[in-house]
Amino acid sequence: MYSLILAGGSGSRLWPLSRELYPKQLLDLNMGKSLLQSTYARLECFTPSENIISITNDKHQSLVKNQLQSETKKPIVLTEPEAKNTAPAIAAAAKYIQNISKEKDDSIVLVVPSDHLIKDFGAFKTSVMRGKKLAQDGYIVTFGIKPTYPETGYGYINIDTNNKIYDGFKVNKFVEKPNFETAEKYVSSDNFYWNGGIFMFKTSVFLEELNKYAPDIFNLVQEFDFTKHSNISSEIFEKMPSISIDYALMEKSDKIALIKLESDWNDLGSWKSIYDINEKDKNGNVVIGNVINEGAKNSLLYSTSKLIAAVGLEDTIIVETEDAILACNKNEAQKVKNIYDKLKQEQNDTYKIHQTVYRPWGYYTVISAGDGFLTKKIHVYPGQKLSIQSHNHRAEHWVVAYGKATVLHNDNMLELNVGECIDIGVKEKHSLQNLSQDYVEIIELQHGDLLSEDDIIRYEDMYGRV
Repeated sequence: MYSLILAGGSGSRLWPLSRELYPKQLLDLNMGKSLLQSTYARLECFTPSENIISITNDKHQSLVKNQLQSETKKPIVLTEPEAKNTAPAIAAAAKYIQNISKEKDDSIVLVVPSDHLIKDFGAFKTSVMRGKKLAQDGYIVTFGIKPTYPETGYGYINIDTNNKIYDGFKVNKFVEKPNFETAEKYVSSDNFYWNGGIFMFKTSVFLEELNKYAPDIFNLVQEFDFTKHSNISSEIFEKMPSISIDYALMEKSDKIALIKLESDWNDLGSWKSIYDINEKDKNGNVVIGNVINEGAKNSLLYSTSKLIAAVGLEDTIIVETEDAILACNKNEAQKVKNIYDKLKQEQNDTYKIHQTVYRPWGYYTVISAGDGFLTKKIHVYPGQKLSIQSHNHRAEHWVVAYGKATVLHNDNMLELNVGECIDIGVKEKHSLQNLSQDYVEIIELQHGDLLSEDDIIRYEDMYGRV
């Protein structure tokens, strides 16, 4: 048995904490682990680590690998050259598993999103094992969640209660996100479930159905050669249509069966869901971070750094980050996506990146910026290094704020302690390394033409490749 983690997505409804280059599945959200790490730990309860595969977008690859290394020594991460929705990603991963598996066409694959919160691992495993029996019999199994309220932000699955198969039911149809009145009817019915986007199949069955209902994807998938490497060909992948697995296959196939997911489940699709899962104070508030509350009720007050002072608020969400503040009515939280989309349309970088940007070697925080200058705090993890590079149009000044930094400056290797500094001139080759067992922090001042497109020459990246 294999497990596939879908680790792409943007998490736009959790802006400003979630950004395009650091989406919600990578966030901790006050739980001690990111959603991605928690997903991996849940799958390890019944899948060998060498059979857990993640697929993500190229721009998230290093962050996904870095996070999963806290869960396993050798995470397997497939990389999409570009975002094409779930159908091409799952199809490529199914072909990869078919190539590497000893069972070939008979391998069972469980597909899970990386951004769901499930705390009851035991109940989740029980549901998966029930679904496995159906998958072995040739069904594509979807795991439905029994609705507890009329949610209009989820898709629904309609089952035939008279057509029971083992512990599951034959699926009649998939239903798009309904209006409130329709959702109320679904909740009161016995034959509607929320579509959680979790499903399981035998690779042979999945690929046969893909050939039947999405032959354009199937034919392109056959061109992938995973016998020598695990790279997804960008030349082939760019020809893929951008389409979800529901539209491409699940809504068309007559081999779909549903197993009720017995565990808890939350897709954390909005700030209201973050409010729902967290412990409340006596006035119904969720308070996280640097907050002073005076009379607020039934509100979420989430600070990452600056002080939030809340007076007399009710049913309100306030989320503070270094460069943005969200304030909205708790019942309008789904509309945060509209803000994200507007920022993207206006090419405002706050939809894309935080002031703190994470890299495999550590992270940096933009402290201040102005005409011709930029100041950063750079944090390097133990044993890590930045790429060797030079700049055509800007110079840099580094000051060590913490630890012992090893600096390559032209052909010289230098060790700098706290308080010591170095100037890096235009076109001078340089790199920063941390050879110690503790972290290193430096303050970097860049000055010159910071916007020139041909500024950087990269001699070596963080993996030592030229």
